Amino acid sequence: MSPQIRQARPEDRAALFSICLLTADAGGDGSALYSDPDYPGLIWSVPYLEFEPEHAFVLDDGGAIMGYVVGTKNTRAFEQQLDADWWPVLAEKYAGRDAVAKNDGRVLEYIRHPKHAKAPLADNYPAHLHINLLPAAQTGGWGRKMIEAELASLKDAGAKALHLGLSLTNDRAFGFYKHIGLSEIGRDDAIWMGKTL
Repeated sequence: MSPQIRQARPEDRAALFSICLLTADAGGDGSALYSDPDYPGLIWSVPYLEFEPEHAFVLDDGGAIMGYVVGTKNTRAFEQQLDADWWPVLAEKYAGRDAVAKNDGRVLEYIRHPKHAKAPLADNYPAHLHINLLPAAQTGGWGRKMIEAELASLKDAGAKALHLGLSLTNDRAFGFYKHIGLSEIGRDDAIWMGKTL
């Protein structure tokens, strides 16, 4: 039986945490960078499952989750919801935590002082997404198929354009996104790419 792209469900939460960690080092295994395996997923995957489940999809290979794509049609509205309902809960839960591993501080700082998309980015490309696939699913066109599922979902919800960010060192992902029709729209501490829907 071949893998299937399906809507994410609440029981996929643990898989989203795991895959986010295993791809957190510019697409590679980030386990050594975080003292808590949930840290990356608290920012880059699970909030979308919690608050935008209609735009969350997984690649299910007979019950084994091999990847996910999550997104929101309106970055500003999503950020406001997280500011109200997600970050305060995490800030209380992790109030006594100190950074131990290399990237812990980045996550703890994000929880305590959430970042928001810059105005031109969120205004001109209001939707955004995150996608991560385990190595075994990084061939066979699954990345493209999952992006297509997400773009269709966002477009059907009324999104006019979207953006995504990637590590400055993730050359492979940059090439992939260009190949499927996204354009570079800016660089700072990340490469920003966008597409009109």
